[in-house]
Amino acid sequence: MHVGAVDGVGLCRMFNRATRGDTLPKYLSSDHDRLFEFHRWQANLRILDVDEIKTVPYAPRSHPFVERLIGTIRRECLDSTLFWTAADLEMKLLEFQRYYNRYRAHAGLNGRPPIPTPDEGGARASPR
Repeated sequence: MHVGAVDGVGLCRMFNRATRGDTLPKYLSSDHDRLFEFHRWQANLRILDVDEIKTVPYAPRSHPFVERLIGTIRRECLDSTLFWTAADLEMKLLEFQRYYNRYRAHAGLNGRPPIPTPDEGGARASPR
């Protein structure tokens, strides 16, 4: 978690924490915020060999998957959840992530959650 103003170092820390334990993405989508112009951030992407793809300026609909995710989190979680501190919010978002990936039915997966339950038997493709 990061509290306060974000600079290049803070942005790198957040990215590295978010991707810890996972394979690094080949591409990263970002908008035209000045935050993504910090030298440290650009150097971090070069070192990690991650290509940055910029969104279309002033066109929030240019990233429908991100907008859908933000909308889902707002509608299904934040609109009905009270939180008291940043740590409380982080805990509740992690709970929502577990629910979303393990139990919530997804129309694009024929009503199944993205992470199969152990009793399903048999493998299936992961949406990652």
